[in-house]
Amino acid sequence: MSVIRLGSGGPWEEAFGYSRIVVAGPNAYVSGCTAVIGGVVHHEGDPYRQAWTAFDAALKALKEAGFGRADVVRTRMYLVHPRDMEAVGRAHKELFDTARPAATMVVVSKLIDPQMLVEVEVDAYRDGRVAS
Repeated sequence: MSVIRLGSGGPWEEAFGYSRIVVAGPNAYVSGCTAVIGGVVHHEGDPYRQAWTAFDAALKALKEAGFGRADVVRTRMYLVHPRDMEAVGRAHKELFDTARPAATMVVVSKLIDPQMLVEVEVDAYRDGRVAS
């Protein structure tokens, strides 16, 4: 089985030695994504828009590796405030309602930047098709 590792050019990938997405056979694993674009946290104070932006980054990584939204089988959402559960859940539903992946949402004490309200991870499966 081949393993393909792709980066997004994000500042921490090179510094910390990880890939944005790893494809192993029919499976894809997207590293934690936040609302950081160009090194800047976007949508300060808005958990819905941060979640949407984070999931969008994950979906772009999946697309680059040949996966689509319908291939998503598991999501994880890390929130810094329990009060943001509804807003983040609404973004998740809007993006994944037709795919209905297994999902986990947990509250953590904090993320790397205090402006970050949510971080997400996405796993996908491609029905036996292997990336070329």
